[in-house]
Amino acid sequence: MTSLAAPGFDEARVRERARLGAGAVFPHPGGYGNTVFGQDPTAAAGDEIDELRLVPPVFVPGRLTRLFELGEEPMPGDVLLDTAVGGFASPYPLYVSAFGSTDVSASGLSAALSRQAGVLGIPMVIGENLVPTAGLGRLGERTRGALLGRIEAYLSGAGAHGGVVVQQSTQDADAEVWNVVYSDPTATALLDQGRLAFELKVGQGAKPGLGGQTLLRREQAAGLADRFTLAELYEPGTDAVLRCATPGTFTEEILAQQIRLMRNNYPRCRIWVKLPPGRDVSRATEICWGAGADAVTVDGAEGGTGWAPAAFLQHVGLPLAECLARVDPRGRDLLVSGRILDGARAAKCLALGARAVGLGRAALVAVDEDPRHGLVRLIEAMALELRLIASALGKYDIADLDRDDLWSPRTRGTPAGLARQYEGASPSMENMEAGR
Repeated sequence: MTSLAAPGFDEARVRERARLGAGAVFPHPGGYGNTVFGQDPTAAAGDEIDELRLVPPVFVPGRLTRLFELGEEPMPGDVLLDTAVGGFASPYPLYVSAFGSTDVSASGLSAALSRQAGVLGIPMVIGENLVPTAGLGRLGERTRGALLGRIEAYLSGAGAHGGVVVQQSTQDADAEVWNVVYSDPTATALLDQGRLAFELKVGQGAKPGLGGQTLLRREQAAGLADRFTLAELYEPGTDAVLRCATPGTFTEEILAQQIRLMRNNYPRCRIWVKLPPGRDVSRATEICWGAGADAVTVDGAEGGTGWAPAAFLQHVGLPLAECLARVDPRGRDLLVSGRILDGARAAKCLALGARAVGLGRAALVAVDEDPRHGLVRLIEAMALELRLIASALGKYDIADLDRDDLWSPRTRGTPAGLARQYEGASPSMENMEAGR
């Protein structure tokens, strides 16, 4: 394939990992014996998370504990990566981020990606606005990239781990996406195994405050004019119309009630909520957890998308580092995404409080490079890096990473600039209601 482009993203590095797998974690073996390696001072840091350094200690009592358990010196392969991600058992602290109705995700990539995510046993999110645009995909009406087709592809390679998360925006409610999926035979196996979740999409990192936006061909747009706002932006004769979905209007009580309704109406599902990188993200996560959400996903401003205004990509939304600084998970499932492509950035996000990290552009690019094994190889490389990093830190369960494992050049120490303001955290809805 190799037809997908990802400007501003380290596409070449992801493609190399999709080809070589864990071997890409080290330099090319052809350089051994005739090359000496060291830090590249010309490598520019991308953001505040990239600037952080992981700092192993000299004294590692955790390694001694693991030595006693094993009866021998522990190795990186002894690091446990298994993680409960939003109520699903996953062999890695990873999930596949939402892909919705853009042509990129609705192409043949979606089925290949879904199948590999199933093989890996990691949770996969199916994005919003898919049913109105690409169709549900029931037997006899299969549409390329349709929702049920993605679920079937996931199940074709799935074992006992992972799960499928079906996202719905406010506008999707008219198509009754969750109702249809909840009652469709395709999802029965997932429901029976407790491996189906519904995610309420409040917003996303690449375009916070806006609903889903994508381009449609004129013929396709004509059939959706009664459900979406269409905008003519391009010169006459261009076969492209902008489709705009509504973001939904939320207050604290509306959001809490939405989550309660989800729990009431779909008792066999896990409940996820996806938040944009808003300035009140701390309060929003507390509302979600207080109302009973199993997981809250926060998309940093670095998150990718299939279509968005350039000004939003460059200037709108909090960086992921700031979101992690403002949110206090306190043992609850905080999932984050935003330019994750290697084990080092993933480990930093985990140390800053995330339970798991999402792969968006990296997953698509890897599958574009190799539709059969690209995502599997990419995650093999990330898993090796996570194990090497955790072992170097003297920790043998990935959940044990914390802020003491990080150093910030801005503060010349533990990243105080990313410190959470726990004392100022807003009370949860649960606590608020208990005090009424």
